[in-house]
Amino acid sequence: MFAYYIDLLDIDFFLFLAFASAVTLALLVGIAFHEFCHALSASALGDQTARNLGRLTLNPVKHLDPFGTFLMLLAGFGWGKPVPVNARQLHGDPRAGMAIVAAAGPVSNLAVAALLAAPIRVGWAPFHNPFASFISTAGWSMDDYVGLFLTAGVLLNCTLAVFNFLPLAPLDGFRVWVGILPLEMARPLARMEQYGMFILMALFFLSPLIGFNFFGSVVRPPVEAITKALTGT
Repeated sequence: MFAYYIDLLDIDFFLFLAFASAVTLALLVGIAFHEFCHALSASALGDQTARNLGRLTLNPVKHLDPFGTFLMLLAGFGWGKPVPVNARQLHGDPRAGMAIVAAAGPVSNLAVAALLAAPIRVGWAPFHNPFASFISTAGWSMDDYVGLFLTAGVLLNCTLAVFNFLPLAPLDGFRVWVGILPLEMARPLARMEQYGMFILMALFFLSPLIGFNFFGSVVRPPVEAITKALTGT
């Protein structure tokens, strides 16, 4: 992410600080709430593993993976520290329980996005996309900077939600689909778990070699649609 804004240093350090801080804060809030809701849902369903490890907290430090966070801030691709869940301790059907725990993370990101979008939707703050072509901030008031931070939060939480709902391990969508599909379909999908990370990395880093923009083609369209629906812009 910081690399995306590095050119702003040649324009104005405060401008770089404002945009980079907006994105960083949005990521910290999004990741912390995402992982907290995994832990909360697991605890509510009977598994106290995450609670006992101190993960039932909104403190982002508890949920950040050092290398994943470094990559996310530098390149925009990374991960948080997975919340440990013992499926055998969940009440009811373990598959259904794991699906609920997995879905809690991205659903929570959509809830955060909706909350942050509300002031923009009612006109209390403007919509300022931190990833759009840079515009002059001359004449910006405090409301504009608030709008920048809110918009960053909406966009990044929508991105976390859409991305994590993809049916690829180790993303949450994989566990959701394994949990809700009939067993005859879930079993072969579950066997793909060991290859999930390799597939995911290939989609991000190798697909551009064949002229396919995975993020732009698969993730961005629903993110933009949800953002537009939430903010009314």
